[in-house]
Amino acid sequence: MKIYTKTGDKGVTSLYDSTRIDKDSTRVESYGTIDELNSFLGLARNYATEKELQDIIIRIQRELFDVAGELATKDRAKFSKKINEEHVQVLESIIDMYYKKEDVVDKFIIPGSNHISAYLHVARTVCRRAERRILTLSKTDTINVFLMMYINRLSDLLYVLARHSETNLIYVNFDEN
Repeated sequence: MKIYTKTGDKGVTSLYDSTRIDKDSTRVESYGTIDELNSFLGLARNYATEKELQDIIIRIQRELFDVAGELATKDRAKFSKKINEEHVQVLESIIDMYYKKEDVVDKFIIPGSNHISAYLHVARTVCRRAERRILTLSKTDTINVFLMMYINRLSDLLYVLARHSETNLIYVNFDEN
């Protein structure tokens, strides 16, 4: 089988359920942004020195394939690996665990004191963009409510993990001139 099919040369692609759709559609933008997020998480994982953090990232990466698959399927019955409430609860428990490890910060921090924190912050911002694209898609198509919750919690988790990974916090002080 060849990697190129030439079926997308005119700006259309096939979804998981074989529906043909424009490559610049909100749906394709949504799962494409999830793919971008997954790639940045892979990059971040390469800089993680803590086994627990590596395991969390790989778990998220696996789940993002389900998120992308769900977004890449118009006929919901044709994709069985849907994000559910348990996925959201797991993210919340990890957030709670890591949040307790850190001091409370009531200021903005400048991201990126090292490679892992920088890439986790990039992943966080890509996740937020994915959330915006999925929200736009939800205005015209039905989106699993747990998928929306999952992406929202994921961006929170990525912030907490990035914050945990920072080695030298630099704060933004809006009072300085």
